[in-house]
Amino acid sequence: MNVLVIGGGGREHALVAKLKESPSVNKIWCAPGNGGIASEAECFPVDAGDVAALVALAEKLSPDVTVVGPELPLVNGIADEFAARNWAVVGPSRSAARLEGSKIFTKEFLLRHGIPTAKMYGAFASFSEAKAALENVSWPLVIKADGLCAGKGVFVAPEEASALDFIERVLEKGELGEGGKRILLEEALVGDELSFIILTDGKKYAAMVPTRDHKRVFDGNKGPNTGGMGAYSSDDLLPDELRETIISEIVEPTLEGLAADGILYRGFLYFGLMLTAAGPQVLEFNCRLGDPETQAIVARMDFDLGKLLQDAAHGRLNPAQLKWKPGASACVVLTAGGYPGKFKSGTRIDGLIGVSRDSGVNIFHAGTRLHADEIVTNGGRVLGVTAPGPTLHEALNRIYRAIEKIKFEGMHYRKDIGLPAQETRAAGD
Repeated sequence: MNVLVIGGGGREHALVAKLKESPSVNKIWCAPGNGGIASEAECFPVDAGDVAALVALAEKLSPDVTVVGPELPLVNGIADEFAARNWAVVGPSRSAARLEGSKIFTKEFLLRHGIPTAKMYGAFASFSEAKAALENVSWPLVIKADGLCAGKGVFVAPEEASALDFIERVLEKGELGEGGKRILLEEALVGDELSFIILTDGKKYAAMVPTRDHKRVFDGNKGPNTGGMGAYSSDDLLPDELRETIISEIVEPTLEGLAADGILYRGFLYFGLMLTAAGPQVLEFNCRLGDPETQAIVARMDFDLGKLLQDAAHGRLNPAQLKWKPGASACVVLTAGGYPGKFKSGTRIDGLIGVSRDSGVNIFHAGTRLHADEIVTNGGRVLGVTAPGPTLHEALNRIYRAIEKIKFEGMHYRKDIGLPAQETRAAGD
């Protein structure tokens, strides 16, 4: 089959790399791709959020199946446009993608269907109303912008002053644009986070191996939130009993709730969970694979990804098809200096050729591009250094040894990815 991958980040590079190994895949296209993907697939410089341009591209290429990586084209309705033309696509409809496109919609959905989640204090579009609501909340407080904000729309406020500052910047100054027209106030949950991702064809579903990501920019979970500084997966991350609780109390009620609301969901569904003392609770949904979780997941895949995607797109998913390599995997993200704030692009990256020869290590490109036969930086998150291993410790050792060979001006990365798993008990124990 011929496959079109939409997106241009580390998640999409990981998918392309795995699809290249698929015996059922003949050709891979990517739009827009990046400097690393360009060496493995034919890339087309089409904005991933431009649904009309992507439809035109698909008309030209006639892919057998299309997999949508990022959230923006899904929220913009690309799956609806493809479905209307009877084109096979892995990705939910615009109405289903509201689970990620609107935090307020999601919270109301969770509460309506009795799915465990944090207490909601209210949703607000005006600064004065949100300020008044602060009189009746507990601290710390979670403040979420309603729409898509590239990972910058959630703030945990320790006290009123910082909460008012964030609310003012979002609602009054418009720092988050359209995504910040409304905000949601909810209680802060305490526990370990877990990323639990499934693939569904609208009826059947199959779970990916569990992962945990690291969102803060600095070691020790310090500094502002990012799109993700690294992720890991291991056999002992999710005990069987806790997995069954997540399936029975969260995953299946969510799919049943979508069906009850008349929403057909086909594609990847990401459950962002907090494992609290009272049990797992939903922090957020993503209507696609996570990034950098995908890199860690792909490293453990032991099945034909191309066939899986095609089967899911045609409503014939076979969950038994998914086989996983035992042990663990991890991904450490290398970022441009200053990220998630202002950062410099166009900086040459050295050392990639040497790393590519390292056994078991993959370099997935995120914010890169080709410039005069050189790979240069072209975004905040630049590379995802990824490896599997018989243990998490061995996977991380491979990764950090490889990182020592990579150099670019301002390069930053966390040196404690996976440490919570090594220093504490498995989640839920």
